[in-house]
Amino acid sequence: MTDNIREPLEADTQVEAPPPRAGLVKVIGSSVITGAADDDPSAIGTYASAGARYGLGFLWIAPVLLPMMYVVVYLSAKIGQVYGKGLFACIRDQFPRWVLMPMVVLAFTGNIIEAAADLGGIGAALNLLIPIPIPLIVIGTAAIIFTIQYFGSYTLIRQIFRWLALILFAYVVAAIMARPDPLEVLRATFVPRIEFSAEFLSLVVACIGTALSAYVYTWQSNQEVEEQIAIGRRQLWQRKGASRKEMKATSRDVLIGMIFSNLILYFIIMSTGLTLHPAGQTEIETAAQAAAALEPLAGEAAKYLFAAGVVGVGFLAVPVMTTGAAYDVVQGLGREGSLHDQPDQNRLFYAIIALVTAAAVGMNFLGFNPMKALVWSGIVQGFSVPPLLLLMMLLTNSRTVVGARTNGRVTNILGWATTLITFLCTASLVVTWFM
Repeated sequence: MTDNIREPLEADTQVEAPPPRAGLVKVIGSSVITGAADDDPSAIGTYASAGARYGLGFLWIAPVLLPMMYVVVYLSAKIGQVYGKGLFACIRDQFPRWVLMPMVVLAFTGNIIEAAADLGGIGAALNLLIPIPIPLIVIGTAAIIFTIQYFGSYTLIRQIFRWLALILFAYVVAAIMARPDPLEVLRATFVPRIEFSAEFLSLVVACIGTALSAYVYTWQSNQEVEEQIAIGRRQLWQRKGASRKEMKATSRDVLIGMIFSNLILYFIIMSTGLTLHPAGQTEIETAAQAAAALEPLAGEAAKYLFAAGVVGVGFLAVPVMTTGAAYDVVQGLGREGSLHDQPDQNRLFYAIIALVTAAAVGMNFLGFNPMKALVWSGIVQGFSVPPLLLLMMLLTNSRTVVGARTNGRVTNILGWATTLITFLCTASLVVTWFM
């Protein structure tokens, strides 16, 4: 077969040629959105907390996370694109129920907690501008998001809010305007400073959890399926298989998105490390403190810039989490769910989205500090990464699942290294809890 022909898993299966890939400008735009969804309010809160607590000494986490972010999302995309089903449908097909169900519960719970934290983060950011109690802002935000999901589509949400995500580039400018010492930045970037303490490892696991969140790769695998359904491949046999050219294009798209996400991660840590940490503000308790990192750029307008950025990425990310949880559950139950289904065509799928949204709202009435909840949600997600990634590595090296598209040497090195590192980090954190 040539690189331009999809290679099906069954030798006698034939499918139509794929549509042409989008132009470079459109690809970059789409990939930037994927990266922005990864830099959700939980990510902003986690990275800002790391910079405030450890200053530039936490910058090394960015280059370490970049290849990990890339390989996780790429593996997820491969499963959806080649196997023709979402991640949890694939796990259900290939593993026994005692493996499947704990993973569904873990991912489902993590999605609810992170959606709750992100809604709280949006509420805290808007509370800087609007003197309304945060829980009430959370209710209004969740209602708007769910209404658009139910009566409109995620595409509509993306079209409305995706440009606000570009406001996150303000952290890049703010960090530069803070006039960092170039040599100190280089040293902090490439020479890790590591502590074996619960506080330090909690932030490491939180960064891993928010950068490699289960909702991101659940969403990614299902979006590959949704894109194929959108061009008429509604039957599974039509979706199975992918050409080398398609996989290379997917690899490129994922890499661009993760570079964007990682760049923002890096400069959030740098900006807070240069502004909050030297001022002795090592704990972020409020949204106003997090917004202060943008003051070198925006001055008194920093809170408006911060609120706009958090709202933009929040409105992109929360539907991804609530829909991702619905994908996980219906696929775990052996059912199908698609955003191409109307609510009256798939009541279970949309009921789960509603349930997760309501649960996320409810958690904001438990009295947690919304800014600290952003970090804790990352820690929870961090514990779901190693087992799910282990299953993804096994799946993408199985010819039963991906046919001839098993992982190459580089992908296997990155994937297994990421699996090992995430296991070691979470295990080390648990050890510190008993010391």
